[in-house]
Amino acid sequence: MLYEHVDTAVIDGDSLPWVPFAPYAENVLLKYFKLDPIRGEWIVLMKSSIDMQLPKHHHTGTVLVYTIEGKWKYKDHDWIAGPGSVVYETAASTHTPEVVSTGSGDGYVLTLVQVTGDLLFLDGNDNIVALENWKSGLQRYLAYCEQHGIKPKDLTAFN
Repeated sequence: MLYEHVDTAVIDGDSLPWVPFAPYAENVLLKYFKLDPIRGEWIVLMKSSIDMQLPKHHHTGTVLVYTIEGKWKYKDHDWIAGPGSVVYETAASTHTPEVVSTGSGDGYVLTLVQVTGDLLFLDGNDNIVALENWKSGLQRYLAYCEQHGIKPKDLTAFN
């Protein structure tokens, strides 16, 4: 059977760098695990400090966020996601993220994020000012590796 020949892969997180989410937020770090050009999917760890300020964004596909540490929310919703919670974001949804302070002063959030499609960043009038997807993530990752003398891994491969 064909499916018996499908190979699985493991990606060692310690072998991947934390890449600043420039130009949007230097205090948001991304660890890219998979950048899939076929499905338009990207999988990242995202570490955000308490003073994170990301612009409002619109999803063209679904997004799944698993919270590992810290608490966060969307300004547009009344729920708070904490460790162990899963947030499922439908395609065509729009949000403005923020980290929720725990009162200790050293707050940050660590999440595992799976994105399908594009994130469209919006200005105050809901005009599209930037687009993020697997390809822009790959460009950011490769540029960071080159700048820091890191041999990049092929995060687009299927094994």
